[in-house]
Amino acid sequence: MGLLKKMKLQSMFFAFAWMLATTGVILLSMAGFHYYNLSQKKEFAHQSGSQVAINETGDSESLGSGVKGVQTVMESDDARSAIVAKFLERHNSPMEPYDYYAEELVRIADEYNLDFRLLPAIAMRESNLCRNTHSQAPHNCLGFGIHSEGTLDFDSYLAGFERAAKEIRAYYVNQGRITTEMVGQKYASSPTWADGVNQFMAEMRYDDRDLGRELKEDATNVLEFAQ
Repeated sequence: MGLLKKMKLQSMFFAFAWMLATTGVILLSMAGFHYYNLSQKKEFAHQSGSQVAINETGDSESLGSGVKGVQTVMESDDARSAIVAKFLERHNSPMEPYDYYAEELVRIADEYNLDFRLLPAIAMRESNLCRNTHSQAPHNCLGFGIHSEGTLDFDSYLAGFERAAKEIRAYYVNQGRITTEMVGQKYASSPTWADGVNQFMAEMRYDDRDLGRELKEDATNVLEFAQ
């Protein structure tokens, strides 16, 4: 009986060890695949150069293609709207239908000559794209006009975006604040505000959440993709 018990214990030990080893191999394989996939994305993004340059006449010049996201942004208004719509959907924004709000956000950006990514990025930084707005300002997605002196609300989400775009153009951009860092110094009290906005603008640049984290710029130009 002792020998049989010993053999059973040995069998159980080897079975348990085999299960641990197999699980470890699977987890390592998954981690390796994720790392390789992210590395490939980063390398592909750098090599293809998805930047768009603006020449002296104000026209856009593509510096490369291949990265999804902004590669066709200056070629089609629909491309910009599609990028914003996917950004809204990816983060479960209550601004639905996504296509409609995306088109309106691009329209507002064009009206005030701002990068089409700026307002959605600020809204994501301030309220998770309108999911977590102030209780007294349910339509204020940008944290605009919310301070100790009072709480500013609007009749609709888009009314809030219109007002913020107008103010940012008049009292930020027109006064020389053309990077997220410069805007953040006046717009917000948090020292990490611009860092968050940079991340979300990069996410829309590459249409990829991971690349947004990995390839964000320190001070994004808020006029980069302005019309």
